Amino acid sequence: MTDFTSAALIVNAKSRKGQRLFRRACAAMDGLPFPVDAHAVEDPDDLEATVARALAKKPQLVILGGGDGTISGLVDLLVGKDVVLGVLPLGTANSFARTLGLPLDVPGAVEAIRTGRRKRIDLGMIDNDYFANCAAMGISPQIAETVPHNLKKVLGRVGYLGWAAYQFARFKPFTLIVDDGSGEKRMRVTEVRMSNGPYHGGTWLVDDAAVDSGEIVVQAVVGHYKRRLVRNWAASFVGSSARHHDTVTFRGKSLRVATEPPLPISIDGEVLAHTPVTARIAAGVIEVMVPAES
Repeated sequence: MTDFTSAALIVNAKSRKGQRLFRRACAAMDGLPFPVDAHAVEDPDDLEATVARALAKKPQLVILGGGDGTISGLVDLLVGKDVVLGVLPLGTANSFARTLGLPLDVPGAVEAIRTGRRKRIDLGMIDNDYFANCAAMGISPQIAETVPHNLKKVLGRVGYLGWAAYQFARFKPFTLIVDDGSGEKRMRVTEVRMSNGPYHGGTWLVDDAAVDSGEIVVQAVVGHYKRRLVRNWAASFVGSSARHHDTVTFRGKSLRVATEPPLPISIDGEVLAHTPVTARIAAGVIEVMVPAES
């Protein structure tokens, strides 16, 4: 049972779904034994300022509602602030919440806050930017960086999937260079995942990664042909051990990662960096609420 006396709730409510989930979260939190200062943020550009205002009131618990990108983009503001992070998984993949063992529905996630326990976890870092779950190089950031503005809004999911298929046809394997301190390793790859947890895109992909391991994990899908990547995705989606056949894993507290050619990096779904970078772990840097039995 938690012993908080104050909390702040910040929800990314940019869509009608987000606004509806905010109302549902507020209703679910009526039963919490402490007051919750709740904020629905309709413009994502206002999220950081809203968190900063909430932190100025010195809450003991800060609950962030949104997808992996929202959590990852705001977690920097909580490091060193002596607050506990609560997570409301309101996104599509919710990889970070899955890693923490949280229920993916609003009432279940709120119940985990009410009856759960604190757990000290690591955060990943790309250069000096903290992230919660996973950064990636390959087709996903290429799609995100090149998709025409408002394509999905105008043409819907079909338009977005069409653009993804177009980019996949143009996508080429690339060279990965990893230096773990013992010298550079070079290989031809189709995708790279820099992980603080096992889930990526809502699918279990990186067995060696954990939020309390004290290490960052870099997993590469090796090969000169895109069919290797398709095979790895398919095997991962169904949970087959065949997903290990096409991967190479590096781990450590700090790894230098470069590519030829230089490539964009998506950090929990948002393109925020380009290679080369240093991938690091910030061990035990934050506390989160997890279910009591996890």
